[in-house]
Amino acid sequence: ASSRTTRPLPGAGHPPARPGGTPLPGVVRPPSVPPGGPAAAPARAAPRTGGIEIVAVGCSTGGPDALTAVVRALPASLPVPVVVVQHMPPVFTKMFADRLDRIAALAVVEATGDMVVRPGTVYIAPGDFHMEVVRRGTEVVTKLNTGPPENFCRPAVDVLFRSVARTYGGSTLAVILTGMGQDGKRGAEQLRSAGAEIVAQDEATSVVWGMPGAVAQAGIAHAVLPLGEIANHLISRTAGGRGAKSMEATR
Repeated sequence: ASSRTTRPLPGAGHPPARPGGTPLPGVVRPPSVPPGGPAAAPARAAPRTGGIEIVAVGCSTGGPDALTAVVRALPASLPVPVVVVQHMPPVFTKMFADRLDRIAALAVVEATGDMVVRPGTVYIAPGDFHMEVVRRGTEVVTKLNTGPPENFCRPAVDVLFRSVARTYGGSTLAVILTGMGQDGKRGAEQLRSAGAEIVAQDEATSVVWGMPGAVAQAGIAHAVLPLGEIANHLISRTAGGRGAKSMEATR
């Protein structure tokens, strides 16, 4: 992968600095204290130790830069597929996927309908389409639809995460990166209930700690990590993953 400098894409701009205190030491952050008194701290969940066979990522404001940092740090030999919803308009998702494909070791594509989900490839939902993953015989394929927006978004992270929960269940590692709002929180709850591992980006490295903050403060995340640690976590947790096609053949 080339290391040449590229211009930021539309959607990668940073909004004004967010309010919030200095992050506390440690990996997992406690919830912020709301006006009127402290909130009850969510219970920390023990990290999963089972095999991971897919990585699902959701991001929004600040996401293009954050996702670029993560994907560029992943090896071409990553033994699992990566499916992504980045809130971004049509056309720009194709530009973003093409740019990532040029600079990353992994293959990166804007998803189309009925693409077979394979290890070592990143599938980015196209603008204005929800993306799901579904079983088709011994394979897993992408499905696109123009159903109603969720959380005012299409594509929506919740739609992708629900489908991943149905298709992969506890063999999933879900990551919530920087973004405004709460898209991904309900889908992460379903993934968590299915036994999946949930990771959220920390507040200090997020442009907007809305989406990851909603997951962290609800006690859904197993870990809240700085952006610079997320790729290494994914590499460590997916080591030995079988990938979608071979996983289907053994079930």
